[in-house]
Amino acid sequence: MAEPERTEPERPEPERTADGHHLVIDSRRWRASDPTIPDGLRAELVGELMAARRAVHAASGEAEAVAAARARVQDAKVALGERGEPWWEPPTDDGLRQRLAAAMRTLLRHREPTVTICPSDAARVAGGETWRTAMDAAREVAAELAADGVLEVRQRGEKVDPATATGALRLARGPSWSG
Repeated sequence: MAEPERTEPERPEPERTADGHHLVIDSRRWRASDPTIPDGLRAELVGELMAARRAVHAASGEAEAVAAARARVQDAKVALGERGEPWWEPPTDDGLRQRLAAAMRTLLRHREPTVTICPSDAARVAGGETWRTAMDAAREVAAELAADGVLEVRQRGEKVDPATATGALRLARGPSWSG
């Protein structure tokens, strides 16, 4: 006889402020995540956030492991728009770049180590409905992260120089990746 399928009890949606920018949980306001993030990418970011929170809990007592796990939480929350510049305001160049970098690192952490992402994935996370305007910045951020060894920029599976590459790019974990 098959066991009945287990389901989680449905949780009610948390209360939101009138402007929709914050959630109210136990009388405290928490910044809501950016509602313009596409659902599939949002699921990946939230999945990595939950994994990072579990890593913080599991690493308690080991200072380096706790710090690394907290950095993962920070990246995921910045990518989701829950930290950093408010997602409902026009981003500054620096704020956009920080969110793009956080999105790149978070998506690469969430995916299998050999799987790549497209710079447009990060632009869709950070740029909202006008994500195409964030593509130049996404390529620049990818080039900076590649120069630091955090990412590797590829075309057709081969490493390329992001400064000279034209056309579609893919981003992979680099030699200095510390995911």
